[in-house]
Amino acid sequence: YFTVFAPARRGSQVAQWDEVKAAASEALAAAGGTITHHHAVGRDHRRWYDRQRPDPFALALTGAKAAVDPAGILNPGVLLG
Repeated sequence: YFTVFAPARRGSQVAQWDEVKAAASEALAAAGGTITHHHAVGRDHRRWYDRQRPDPFALALTGAKAAVDPAGILNPGVLLG
């Protein structure tokens, strides 16, 4: 794990965090790392996960989710679709 403490630009803390998050995630992907983690992917990592996840796995996961969550109420749009 890495934790970074740095001064933020007042009023743009979230945008600054997003810039740092994107830069770190892009560097990780460029080095051959994966964005997945034992805590799951979630909303913050979705854009990188979609680029790394094989299409057949997405189809299998979509089928499994449809079987266990036919109403689509569990984390809609977070990892699939």
